[in-house]
Amino acid sequence: MKRIEPERMQSLLQAEQALYAERHPQSRALYEQGRQHWLYGAPSHWMRRWIGGWPIYVADDEARAYGVRLRDVDGNEYVDFCLGDTGGMCGHGHPAVVAALTRQARVGASLMLPTDEAAWVGDELARRFGLPYWNLTTSASDANRACIRLARMVTGRPRVLVFSGCYHGSVEEAHVELFEGAVRMRNGIHPNGFPHEQLSRVVEFNDVAALEAALRAGDVACVLAEPVMTNFGMIAPQPGFHDALRRLTRETGTLLIIDETHTISSGPGGYTKLHSLAPDFFVVGKAIAGGVPAAAFGVSQATAERVWQVLPQVPPTVRQSAHAGFGGTLAGNALTVAAMRAVLSEVLTEAAYASMLALAQRLKDGIEASIRSHGLPWHALAVGARVETMFAPAVPRDANDVRAARDAGLEALLHLYLMNRGVLITPFHNMMLCCPGTTAADVDRHNEAFEAFVRELVA
Repeated sequence: MKRIEPERMQSLLQAEQALYAERHPQSRALYEQGRQHWLYGAPSHWMRRWIGGWPIYVADDEARAYGVRLRDVDGNEYVDFCLGDTGGMCGHGHPAVVAALTRQARVGASLMLPTDEAAWVGDELARRFGLPYWNLTTSASDANRACIRLARMVTGRPRVLVFSGCYHGSVEEAHVELFEGAVRMRNGIHPNGFPHEQLSRVVEFNDVAALEAALRAGDVACVLAEPVMTNFGMIAPQPGFHDALRRLTRETGTLLIIDETHTISSGPGGYTKLHSLAPDFFVVGKAIAGGVPAAAFGVSQATAERVWQVLPQVPPTVRQSAHAGFGGTLAGNALTVAAMRAVLSEVLTEAAYASMLALAQRLKDGIEASIRSHGLPWHALAVGARVETMFAPAVPRDANDVRAARDAGLEALLHLYLMNRGVLITPFHNMMLCCPGTTAADVDRHNEAFEAFVRELVA
């Protein structure tokens, strides 16, 4: 196996940084202007995470066809495999989504009333994902918090168990990780006065013994889990892990929340339907409304009946507070529902998923071919239409394995190199996503750039 020389990597990084500055002067100027009034230079502080020193600013390009191609204000074109960190999983500018948004905007975007499309969307959510009852929120963070609140309400227990390295949005309970056996805040997040030592519990993914010990304590209201961890570097479940997770939660009276905000790329019914996971709560967000801020959570029959015992279905003739500690005036708004119907009926279809999965395999095969041909100790991992380049020889079992193999400098160089050659991947690690608008030519553009990257790196 070849070794990457640090001096070579640093030299390439400096050259790519200079090339980025040369090719993005207008984006740089807009970022400097933005720093006058945006707290972190752009509308979201996450936008500063793009390597290069400043983010690329996307140009207004109404003539652009549906797909994954973008043009920036400096005239550079990109193939987008980030796709809004999954929020754009439908692709950019799908005609069905555009038409639905335009039509509903003329009627009203937010009405605090259901539209005639709401019944169809509810039926389709139940059909696809297998849980009978649903509620809409404005983000997966909101959906996760609602499920946690309901789980605590019906179990009377305080704690939420999460897996080290997880990401579930801005859920306070999930901001912890294990490091050298001790619990700490992940990513330097401020604890916000939240008593994590009383309300959170964290174990390593795939560690069944630790999971059982944590649940047998009898104080965990729910386990909040991605079926495949995707935010710390992808970590797949070991054989039998999900069977053990479901068995142990049932034996200990713990509710199971499956968060499929990312793994919805696995198929029309997500990873849950594909592998018959049978959660008590199911969360899906980001992509479900074509990029419009929205999420949904589903509830099993048995869990819904427990919820209704505490928080009954109130008929409209009875005046009673219905806030329940979650939701909001924009949740389930008419614009979201219209977009969701378009997505579920015309965009994320069986045929679309078949294409996405095939293209993800083509992406993975190309990456691995370059890795093998140059003798590098890396691999690529695919989960549904999502692919990640991992700078390690072995598939990780947990967050410790990912942390041990992580190379921040190499990640930065890969991201910058790809951007300078017109390819965008998720800025947080080496994650890519194929969508219904992705083409074989888009995938090949990435694979050619990746091959060039590896060739230069080992030269």
